[in-house]
Amino acid sequence: MANHKSAKKRIIQTIKKTERNRFYKTRIKNLTKAVKEAVETGELEKAQEAFKNANKKLHHFVSKGILKKNTAARKVSRLNKLVKELAQKSA
Repeated sequence: MANHKSAKKRIIQTIKKTERNRFYKTRIKNLTKAVKEAVETGELEKAQEAFKNANKKLHHFVSKGILKKNTAARKVSRLNKLVKELAQKSA
């Protein structure tokens, strides 16, 4: 256990940041999972809607400093690729 006041404060800050990061990590996983599931089932409209939502949220996370710009761009690009492949198959 920490003995100094500043060390105790850092422990509390670390706990808060860990909880916040866990929340956002889970949110990001759920957004990508929704797109992937819609693509796997072959539902184009649902996949496009899920992609639109994921794109919006991921870029929002960039503006809040949760994700780096290139990380969000990479995730969006990969999800977009899946949706476009599904659109070509169904066309």
